[in-house]
Amino acid sequence: MAATPVRIGLIGVGGMARAHIGQLSRIEGASITALCDTQPAQIERARKQFPDVLASASFETPDYKELLSRDDVDAVQIATPHTLHYQQVVDALDAGKHVLCEKPMVCSVEDAKALLTRLESFDKVFALAYQRHAQGQYVYIRDKIASGEVGKPTFVSALLAQSWKKGTAGSWRQDPALSGGGQINDSGSHMLDILLWMTGLTVADVSAYIDNSGTPVDQNSALSFRFTNGAQGTISVLGDTVVGWHEDITVFCERGAFFIRGGKLEFVNEKNVRTTIDGANLPPTRTIDEDWIATIRGDQSAPAAPPLCGLRTIELTEAAWKSAEQNGQRITMNPMA
Repeated sequence: MAATPVRIGLIGVGGMARAHIGQLSRIEGASITALCDTQPAQIERARKQFPDVLASASFETPDYKELLSRDDVDAVQIATPHTLHYQQVVDALDAGKHVLCEKPMVCSVEDAKALLTRLESFDKVFALAYQRHAQGQYVYIRDKIASGEVGKPTFVSALLAQSWKKGTAGSWRQDPALSGGGQINDSGSHMLDILLWMTGLTVADVSAYIDNSGTPVDQNSALSFRFTNGAQGTISVLGDTVVGWHEDITVFCERGAFFIRGGKLEFVNEKNVRTTIDGANLPPTRTIDEDWIATIRGDQSAPAAPPLCGLRTIELTEAAWKSAEQNGQRITMNPMA
């Protein structure tokens, strides 16, 4: 049977949107019908890169509300500067469109809670573009923890190092009015989200130190926190570094530990036996676009990255900012169990 058609409008057609275009092009029945960007050069760049894929996108506009009003748009992807997300998502919900929103969902806990309340009565699909939720390594860890096989998480840690300061210099990402924050609210958001999602834990309180490295936004951040179940954690996000990209993720549980280093997942069991988990031993990986379209079509009940993840991530981010402003004062977010 032919796949159910899904007609998509893109709000924001920059680099991240172009990554989604490539992924959408491989999904049968998914077509892009409308493009919106305040910079015509971005649309032109996308058309040059994907002439065949975007041949169906006959409508262009700098006004996203015009795109939302179209009958040939069933669903929208929002890949705009972070502080624009909240209002654009709300308007998309009001227009009755399925939504895939880039991270971060919003830039304040207040907006996150308001959006979750609005979504309680939303009968379409809303998902976040946290792509790791659909990747085998992270799903494997989440499944093992959720099953109880390795016991409860006791300590988690993540390190992200990226030459973010240099790479984003002069762009909207270092303008607080558009970015809502710096590295921790941008690619660092992925680190915060994936630790919370894999473990299923909720942060109780956090202490943080942040260095803006002479810019208007955070560059290097060191977070220490406790979960409501008593587990501990640390996250380090470095934007002012010569390293192009490096990340480590560690999850210790009562009966085992998981390590992701250089893209390789290892598991250490109770007998201290270390095993590399790969290939057929991992759940299948798919793109977040495939996951979103599958949910729209009713092939699954919920998307891999639901809106609650957006709340939990900005909750930790906002508390870290407040703590850093108070020289590392511990900020309480949720009560201990």
